[in-house]
Amino acid sequence: MIDKAARTAAVVDNVRALAPVLRERALAAERAGRHADATIADLDAAGAFNIGSPAEFGGDELTVRQQLDVVTEVAKADGSCGWTVWVAASTNWLPAGCGPRVIEEVYGDRWVGPRVAGSSHFPATKGRARRVDGGWVVTGGPWTFGSDALWAPYTNLGCMANDGDDKVLVGVQVARDQLGFIDDWQVAGMRATGSVSLKLLADELFVPAHRGVDFRDVTGARIASGLAGSLWRAPSLGWAFSLMAGMSVGIAEGALERFLDRSAGRPIRGTTYKNQLEAPLTHLMLAEVHSKIRSATLIARANADETDRLGALAAAGTPADPEYMQKFSARVLVETAYAAKWCAEAIELLQRNSGSTAIMESEPIQRAWRDARVVTLHGALNLEALSENYGRLMAGIQPHNFAGITTLDRFGPTPVRQAA
Repeated sequence: MIDKAARTAAVVDNVRALAPVLRERALAAERAGRHADATIADLDAAGAFNIGSPAEFGGDELTVRQQLDVVTEVAKADGSCGWTVWVAASTNWLPAGCGPRVIEEVYGDRWVGPRVAGSSHFPATKGRARRVDGGWVVTGGPWTFGSDALWAPYTNLGCMANDGDDKVLVGVQVARDQLGFIDDWQVAGMRATGSVSLKLLADELFVPAHRGVDFRDVTGARIASGLAGSLWRAPSLGWAFSLMAGMSVGIAEGALERFLDRSAGRPIRGTTYKNQLEAPLTHLMLAEVHSKIRSATLIARANADETDRLGALAAAGTPADPEYMQKFSARVLVETAYAAKWCAEAIELLQRNSGSTAIMESEPIQRAWRDARVVTLHGALNLEALSENYGRLMAGIQPHNFAGITTLDRFGPTPVRQAA
C-alpha cells in the first residue's frame, strides 16, 4: 500500500516542476483548440492522471482532499490543463458505478492520459438507446462538451431510453475508436481542453449489456463495484465539485502570482505612483482578491474533507442518513458555484488593474480571466437554480425533481446489486 500523503506531495512537486512548460505551451494549445500530445504525456508522467484510479489496477487512489491539491496545482499553471486533470480525476466514479466488467475494461491496460470521459449526462441529450438481445443499440447524437474524450480510451455517453411509459437516462460506455470528433470547440475560454462534440462513426452502434447502465444506478452507486477503497463509496457530487472548486482556486492563484510578478516597478497611469506594488489602491485590491480566493479555498477543502468522511462512513457500513446526504450534495453544488464566482471576480480585479497590455493574447492574466468565467458557466453551476434548491432544503421543502448528473432526489435506502 502506498503512502498517500507522500505520493500526493510527490505529484504536486512534479506538477510544480512541469508548470513552466505548461505555461509556455498554453498559447499554442489555445490556438490549436487542444493540448499537445506531449502535454498529455507529461501530465501522465507527473502522475496527474492516476490520482483517482483504483488501487486494484495500480492507481494511486488518493483521497478527495489529496486530489484537490493536485488539481489546484495544475490549474495554477494553466486553466485548461487544470480542467483536463479535474475531469480525469472526477469522472472515475462513472466506470466504478457501471460495475466490475467496465472497470476491468477501463483500467486493465496501460494507458497514457485520462482513463474515461463523459458527455451529455443531462436530459437534453440527443443520444438514444434501445434494448435489444444482449445489449443496447445506440443512435442519435451528437454528444456535446466531451471533455477528455480526445485522449481517453472510453467515453460514457448519455442516452435517453424508454422504460415503459417513461424516459430514462442511460450511461453507455463507448470505445474511442467507435467515435468521431467534431471540430466545434471554438469558445471564449478553456480552449485547449478540446471539449468537442462526439458522433458515432456509424448510423447505429451495438453496445454490450454491461456497458449500458441506467444512470440512476450509476449516480446512486447501486451496483457493486468490487473495489475495496472508501473512495468508491464517497458521494460523487462531493468528489466532482470539490475538485471543480479547487480548479477555480488554482486559476485565481496563478493569476495573482502573475499580477505580482508583472506589477513590480510598473507605474500606474494617471497617478504619480512609479511602482504599482507600493500604491495603497493596489493593497486594497490585493486584500479583496486574497479574501475571495481564501473563501473559495476553505469551501473546497471543507467539502473535500466531508466527502472523504462520508465515504469512510459508507465503507464502514454506517452511511449518513439520506436527508443529510441530500443536503450535503445540494450544499456542495451551490458552494462550488460561489467559489467559482468569487475566483472569477478576483481575477477580474487583477485584470482591471493590469493595464491595457493585459489584453494581449500572450498575457496569462487574460487567459485566466476567460477560463475562470467559463467555469462559472458550466451547466451544473447555475448559481440561481442551485441557490433555490439549497434554500428549499433549508426551509424544509424538497428541491426541484429533475434527471441527470446533478439530480438531488437519488437519496434513499436502495440495495446494492451486482452488474449485468
